[in-house]
Amino acid sequence: MGNFLKTFFTNCAHPQGRMGRVMLGFMNCCHAPLTNWGLDHVNFHDGWTMLDIGCGGGATLKRLLKHSKGGTAYGIDISEESVAKARKVNSAMLDKRVFVSQGSAKNLPYDDVKFDLVTAVETIYFWPDLPGCLKEVSRVLKPGGQFAIMVEVPDTDSVWTNLVEGMTVYTPEELKNQLSTAGFTSIQVFRKKPSYAAILGIKN
Repeated sequence: MGNFLKTFFTNCAHPQGRMGRVMLGFMNCCHAPLTNWGLDHVNFHDGWTMLDIGCGGGATLKRLLKHSKGGTAYGIDISEESVAKARKVNSAMLDKRVFVSQGSAKNLPYDDVKFDLVTAVETIYFWPDLPGCLKEVSRVLKPGGQFAIMVEVPDTDSVWTNLVEGMTVYTPEELKNQLSTAGFTSIQVFRKKPSYAAILGIKN
């Protein structure tokens, strides 16, 4: 059972195959309360161009469009299964207002200063070279653009890090410091018991 659980939850990082498809459905459902709560802290405007990094099953992309009338939402994920699921979930708006690509946070395939908002929901734990990824986020954000990180395991937890391969858990304070080092300003940390956290920063 221990090996099964480890394999199942490691699919959080890179969903693959049948088990990955199950995990994507699980994430779309279970991440909803955190995502809705976190997005409530973003000062949205109509017509925004937005990016969700680690878009998983694509549910956050649908939520972003609801918050920004006439906006467009881009999603990127390293998992082929995630890209397929996100495209299916957003099929009505695909290639019109929703655009989904396969790729990494470390090398975002987008032009400089393209986005008004970048989000990362339950995914930053798996980013390789976090400082380098944050520089990429800054690069693709417009001046004054917002970066919103949402996490559900805000404090170091050896159970999760031992269970999920390749996972690094950061506290909200650590993420705030990382954002500050990357040049973000007006950084705010929001918490909701027992374990929700949202960290928002603005690009100069």
